Amino acid sequence: MEISIITVTYNSEKTIKDTIESILKQTFTNYEHIIVDGLSKDNTMEIVKKYEEKYKGRLKYVSEKDSGIYDAMNKGIKMATGNIIGILNSDDIYANETVLEEIITKFNTTNCDGTYGNLIFMDEETMSKPQRIWKSKKGNMNFGWHPAHPTLYLKKDVYNKIGLFDLQYKIVADYDFMLRLMKDKSIKLEYINKYLVYMRVGGVSTDGIKGYKKNLKESHKALVNNNIKNAYMINILRIGKTIKQMLMSKLRIQK
Repeated sequence: MEISIITVTYNSEKTIKDTIESILKQTFTNYEHIIVDGLSKDNTMEIVKKYEEKYKGRLKYVSEKDSGIYDAMNKGIKMATGNIIGILNSDDIYANETVLEEIITKFNTTNCDGTYGNLIFMDEETMSKPQRIWKSKKGNMNFGWHPAHPTLYLKKDVYNKIGLFDLQYKIVADYDFMLRLMKDKSIKLEYINKYLVYMRVGGVSTDGIKGYKKNLKESHKALVNNNIKNAYMINILRIGKTIKQMLMSKLRIQK
């Protein structure tokens, strides 16, 4: 099996190097890295091109205007040739060098349609101070549960079945996608109880109280559009889970 890793960039010169190097350090090497750039005005693409030789033919990239992050992700999915697709954003890194190996092993041993794991939100400047710890576990979407999207890897067939990201959502198209994913009981997901991704805080959906308000408003819309009952209560439960994850960051991380 081959993994297609999609990275969306826009003016990402401060962080893209870390993302690229975390991929190049992986022990599993049967992957392609697809970088979809939104026509950055900084040195993002210059940095990308400097690493091209190290990929040994496993790098694809495009730099053109898009309609936002989810439009760019959709482009990357359409470009993907791997059996399995995952998304590693341009300000995120893999937690260690064996993440892809863990993922491919889970696919091979369980014959699943998708895998997901645990996520740690790190401070924006140094990526060394945990701000929020997300242990995905297993759960029920009707109680506010869903996988941590940055850790989600799916067979390409899954995207063919349930569709791409819905561009009517500006910051929660990933949540809408996962609602559609979880509603389809024929899709088998397996949990990897390990930290797979370190994610920088500070994105639109995680940018303080203002970001959470936007997130909750769009999330409510996604729940209603997917005909899921008790949307208000589910959002309240999701807030509770977020608070719990923040409190967990104060504890020692057990790896």
